[in-house]
Amino acid sequence: MKAEVMRLAPAVRARQLGPLIDSLDRDEEIEGAWGKVALQREGEIESGSVTGLPLEDVVARLEARFPG
Repeated sequence: MKAEVMRLAPAVRARQLGPLIDSLDRDEEIEGAWGKVALQREGEIESGSVTGLPLEDVVARLEARFPG
């Protein structure tokens, strides 16, 4: 089977990679909990009770914390 997959075009393999990885560790309870958190955070941002940070600032913080 590996040989068959490796004969596919790289773009086709790339499109299939995400769904394959997702299928390995799918836990509906955890997915549901993350969904609730995402909706809560979205509501907080939309209501103005919290503000987001620019992507560049977040990336800079991560790079400082986890140098490459």
